[in-house]
Amino acid sequence: MQEILGKYLPERAVSPCFELIKANGVHLRVVNERVTRHGDYRRMPDGWHQITVNANLNKYRFLITLIHEIAHLVAFEKFGRNIKPHGQEWKYVFQQLMLPYIRPEIFPSSLLPVIANHFRNPKASSDTDARLSVALKAFDPDNDKNYIFEIPHGSLFRIYNGKVFKKGNKRVKRFECIEVSSGKIYLFQPNAEVELLSD
Repeated sequence: MQEILGKYLPERAVSPCFELIKANGVHLRVVNERVTRHGDYRRMPDGWHQITVNANLNKYRFLITLIHEIAHLVAFEKFGRNIKPHGQEWKYVFQQLMLPYIRPEIFPSSLLPVIANHFRNPKASSDTDARLSVALKAFDPDNDKNYIFEIPHGSLFRIYNGKVFKKGNKRVKRFECIEVSSGKIYLFQPNAEVELLSD
């Protein structure tokens, strides 16, 4: 298991993550990319705790996702199953579990202040924290995707399911974009990854 974890995690995080997985009876599965989520946690009918994490994540996003999901398990065990999935109890547990990893031996110095800031009040997904999402993307392999905030106003872009949109105005934090085929308006996070289409 430690050898497998070594492929997906920063080197100094492998051993403590392995201990955390063992201590909490986690059955970890590394799975193919799912567009809608980086990972998930499920308590199985036989009592096992199953956590899945996407294989395509860079080592730093993989680590944050793994600890995020273990925090669900620990929060439910500690505070009961009636708590909100991303409520105060989960945030507290996530902060406590993540704290030992926020060190220069594990994360690059460019990421540390952004991660420290994120964990003052962690969000339900690292993707909803645009600063953290952009900082983590710097460690992804190059791809042909852009963030919505990077592309010009009025540009056409395609999302993962093939639908085409036109970028509109910014409304507080998110961008209004018109679906070309239906004319409906949708709101996009500024760090949503899209494929820019040439006119």
